[in-house]
Amino acid sequence: MIEPSSWLGSGVRLEQVGELRLFKFTDTLQARSDELLERNKVGTLTPEEQAELDGISELAQIFTYANSVLASESTWSLNPSENSLPKEPLSFVNTAAHQKL
Repeated sequence: MIEPSSWLGSGVRLEQVGELRLFKFTDTLQARSDELLERNKVGTLTPEEQAELDGISELAQIFTYANSVLASESTWSLNPSENSLPKEPLSFVNTAAHQKL
């Protein structure tokens, strides 16, 4: 496997999404990943390309985890209206009535 850290200098960027800065692949690395995934589907990868794909896939898993941690620790929301909801607790009552069969 090619070490995921080998792409940190050239294949990684930070992208502003709302109030968050998330880790993303550069367009070049994303295109290479897509190409390798397509070739993997048809079974035409060389062993070297498989090692490259494995490294890129591991880096994608690391970014997915890191980005999810960043998102969960922020107040950012995909739906801005969620942030404008009242802060008071909501209460609901569930009632059930016996029904004659």
